[in-house]
Amino acid sequence: MKVMIIGGGKVGTYLASYLNNEKHEVKLIELRPEEDPRMLQDLPRDLIVHGSGTDPDVLEAAGIRKVDVLAAVTGVDEVNLVATSLARFEFMVPRTIARVNHPKNAWMFNEAMGVDVALNQADLIASMIAEEMSLGDMMTLFMLRKGNFGVVEEKVAPDAYALGKRLSELQLPSQANLAAILRRGELIIPHGDFVFQAADEVIAIVHHDQKQELAKFFDHHRLPNP
Repeated sequence: MKVMIIGGGKVGTYLASYLNNEKHEVKLIELRPEEDPRMLQDLPRDLIVHGSGTDPDVLEAAGIRKVDVLAAVTGVDEVNLVATSLARFEFMVPRTIARVNHPKNAWMFNEAMGVDVALNQADLIASMIAEEMSLGDMMTLFMLRKGNFGVVEEKVAPDAYALGKRLSELQLPSQANLAAILRRGELIIPHGDFVFQAADEVIAIVHHDQKQELAKFFDHHRLPNP
């Protein structure tokens, strides 16, 4: 893909380096020339464009009309919002992503303002911490972009409710599905007659509201609701 990144701070530079290594075509827009020594440690010079990410002339000169995705990741919410709005409504970029620095500004980052995906760092971190504190040994690997579903992983405890039972015996939550089991380095796709063993690593897709109910099948001394 062709990607344009607004903001050459640590986040923008890392993102540009990662995408460049993955063989995507990347342009990084950074206003401050004094940031060059740091950025050039990780990026080729021809990826960096000096100028404002909110200046239509700079964006056009950098090739915005040909990009597939624009990601505005500066430390200033106003800049990120203006950049994504220009990308969507002035240059018709198909996909826009914006970093939200201050949670109180999150309400502005919506499709009406040209933002397809808003990454609210503080809110994401706070939610993840609160969730992990309440889920015992279950770990959220990542959240799916659409809907309130996530991919989670949990190891079957030695005294778990599911231990020694077949998958068909478990009345799993209605919006949970076991995708795979990792057992001693092997990947197993579980079916109805699959029997759980201690230390099995369960990978599942589950709705946010049913994570705790799913965790009860595999945690220490926890019983699922009948």
